[in-house]
Parts: sequence; structure tokens; C-alpha cells
Amino acid sequence: MMRAKGDEPRVFFAWERRRGLRALLARAPTRRGLMIVAGVGAFLFLRERERVAAEVRATRAEIAAASTAVAAWRADHDLTCPTSLGELVSSGYLHGVPRDAWGHPLRMSCPGRHDPKGFDVSSDGPDGMPGGTDRVQ
Repeated sequence: MMRAKGDEPRVFFAWERRRGLRALLARAPTRRGLMIVAGVGAFLFLRERERVAAEVRATRAEIAAASTAVAAWRADHDLTCPTSLGELVSSGYLHGVPRDAWGHPLRMSCPGRHDPKGFDVSSDGPDGMPGGTDRVQ
């Protein structure tokens, strides 16, 4: 007689035991352990992703503040650019040299690559390498 899949016996004799990975995954403690490991891994992954996103947001806020100071300088000095962001500090446009979330000073280029008639303020990103692929603009 053919049994349906749901009609399999629930009690096994020692010689009928499942073996291998399938048997391991059939045990409740193993499944619970795998669920805990997967949950912890997902939590750590999401926490790291949020940390990086928060650093990028903080860096963009610093870039916006520095850009506002450079624009104010240019408005007061016939659209000329300051020689550096440090000049904005000594002139009172900024309280300190702006730094990104990773502690590197921001970069200013005038004329800018993205705005040839204006300026660009950017960060070198987490690795601090100029022109790297992880730059924040």
C-alpha cells in the first residue's frame, strides 16, 4: 500500500533514522540555532550598513556648510575663490576647517569639475585617497 507524504510514521526505530544533513536540519535545536545565527548575522549587516549611511549623511552636511561658506566668500569677493578652506576660517566664514566623518579635511576645487563656473567641495571618502571611487560629493 502506498502512503501519502503526510502519512509517514512519526516514530522511528533506530535502524530507520534519517542520516546526513537532512536529519540534522530536522532537529528543532539545530533549526533554532540556525535561526539565531541568521538573525545575528542580519542584525550585524544592517547595523554596519546604517553606520556607513550615517557617516555619509554627516559628511554631506559638512559639505553643504562648507559650500555655503564658499558661496558667501565668492559673493563678497567679486566671484573669486578662496585659496583654501583654511582661508575661510581665518576670514570668519567658518569656525574650523571642515572635516568629513572619517576625520579627513574636505577638498575644494575652483573652478569645479562639475560646475566649471563655480566650485566643488568634496570628501575623499573613508579611505582618504584623493579621487577614489568612494568619494562623497
